[in-house]
Amino acid sequence: MTIPDPHTVEAWTSLFRASQALLDGVESGLKAHGLPQLSWYDALLEIEKAGADGIRPFELKERLLLPQYGTSRLLDRVAKAGLITREDVETDGRGQIVRLTEKGRDTRKAMWPIYAGALITLIQSRISPSELAELNRLLHKITPARPKA
Repeated sequence: MTIPDPHTVEAWTSLFRASQALLDGVESGLKAHGLPQLSWYDALLEIEKAGADGIRPFELKERLLLPQYGTSRLLDRVAKAGLITREDVETDGRGQIVRLTEKGRDTRKAMWPIYAGALITLIQSRISPSELAELNRLLHKITPARPKA
């Protein structure tokens, strides 16, 4: 059995802790303002990017990198809140198109200042622009490419 170098284990632990701390920071800011979870923001943004034509749930799943059941549950909760509509596709008996409602657009817009503020507080204010560029470069080396929108 191959054992990872101690620096590899330390890097993994640091990445995991940093990720959790950043997510917790964003989530607590959203909660303090009575706004939905960050996963809702990501879904609403991707649906908004799709425009008036909407997006199929399987396409959204690929963009969000969630398992199918996670995407379905998320869409159920977001639809129940009135932030999206789901319409059947006439040519596909099982298919749906998801579209953003005006309330969904307003919610996503209300979430952004909190999310952006957390990014500034938790990342941008703590490391220099050159350190941020280096961090991005290094993370891109170990991060799988996302599907094109």
